[in-house]
Amino acid sequence: MINAEWDRIKGRLRDEVGDAAYRSWLRPITLHQAADGLVRLGLPTRFMRDWVATHYGERIRTLWGAENPALSAIEIVVANSRVPEPAAPPPVVDATTVASAKPTATVSVLRPRSAAPAASADQDELGALLDPRFTFKNFVVGKPNEFAHAAALRVAEASAVSFNPLFLYGGVGLGKTHLMHAIAHHIRDHNPARRVLYLSAEKFMYRFIRALRSQDTMSFKEQFRSVDVLMVDDVQFIAGKDATQEEFFHTFNALVDQGRQIVISADKSPSDLEGMEDRLRSRLNSGLVADLHATTYELRLGILHSKAEQMAAAVPQKVMEFLAHKIVSNVRELEGALNRVVAHSQLVGRSITLESTQDVLHDLLKASDRRITIEEIQKRVAEHFNIKLAEMSSARRSRQVARPRQVAMYLAKQLTSRSLPEIGRKFGGRDHTTVMHAVKKIEELRSSDVGFSEDVELLRRMLQN
Repeated sequence: MINAEWDRIKGRLRDEVGDAAYRSWLRPITLHQAADGLVRLGLPTRFMRDWVATHYGERIRTLWGAENPALSAIEIVVANSRVPEPAAPPPVVDATTVASAKPTATVSVLRPRSAAPAASADQDELGALLDPRFTFKNFVVGKPNEFAHAAALRVAEASAVSFNPLFLYGGVGLGKTHLMHAIAHHIRDHNPARRVLYLSAEKFMYRFIRALRSQDTMSFKEQFRSVDVLMVDDVQFIAGKDATQEEFFHTFNALVDQGRQIVISADKSPSDLEGMEDRLRSRLNSGLVADLHATTYELRLGILHSKAEQMAAAVPQKVMEFLAHKIVSNVRELEGALNRVVAHSQLVGRSITLESTQDVLHDLLKASDRRITIEEIQKRVAEHFNIKLAEMSSARRSRQVARPRQVAMYLAKQLTSRSLPEIGRKFGGRDHTTVMHAVKKIEELRSSDVGFSEDVELLRRMLQN
């Protein structure tokens, strides 16, 4: 039965991650041991064990939990020597690495940590697993994120609520989730009596729907309104979902009235969240709103040094500088690039060089080189509409200038990863609301004017080729 479950899970994983990643990381996994609700999966090296536990551990646990609800924990071990049979069930630990009886057989346990000694098991199942890497100690602070970091640290350290809610926002891979996990880790480590619940807005919605179907909304309300700190990631997910917003609004109010802390993250500021009720948007704006900007070269270099130190990897300075210059989109992609370089070095037994880095990351670097800039968009649009490039940043509002400028803003939003405030700054220091208006206007014109829509689509294709 266990073998059949594992075969089905491997099939799902292969479909999800693709053949290349599956062959490199998941195919070597062996079913090492299964008894009393505990499953041990084996990998041949410590590095592979750590990588799989970090990148695929939670997904494996989720899939196996769906296959077998009786499963209590999964351990990922280094299977180059036999792990001794446990005399009793292993203690509950974080999703982090712990040493077993033999130095060559280390274990990574994938089980949610207890929110507090007084918290119930239901409370743990309600929330999401915290990533042990995402702590304040591992967060590299720079000018683009120093305000958000300071605000998060204040919330984590404060014995009383300083501002409610703390709302963190920024683009993909800039550190929002890292700060959310860091807050939860800090509170649990330094004030374990406080009950902390961290989950995504998507999970909040699914829990709410399940409560409606089972006609058990009272239990749902009690679970969410009895915590000391509620942390909801990616709140933009509930935009346009009226019933979920209604329940979230009441949960929000109940916790604030009790003096409980709320921390929210999203990809946009509360004012820019479309499909969100005005009263909820107002509530989200009522505390401290902190944004995380795109990374600078210095911050990216600092992140790479910190990551290499955590991995105990010897990465030449030239390689660090090369990656910091080339991978500019977000921190997640930057760390992923370093992971690939280090993994290749350790798996094939070769030292890291600039040449090997370029070879290993050829696909990523090619995509990076192809990345479109706002300056390129402005130049192409100006040429297309036969206006001066300087008009993109000028104060002129005549239609013959304003419309091309709006098209350029629209394409910048569609074709780059830059935030609305960043785009606005590239167009003569305009406010992000101006960019929002431009995007909305062009979308309306494209839906009502076929000729204009074809014109914009032609520009898009020219920029992408």
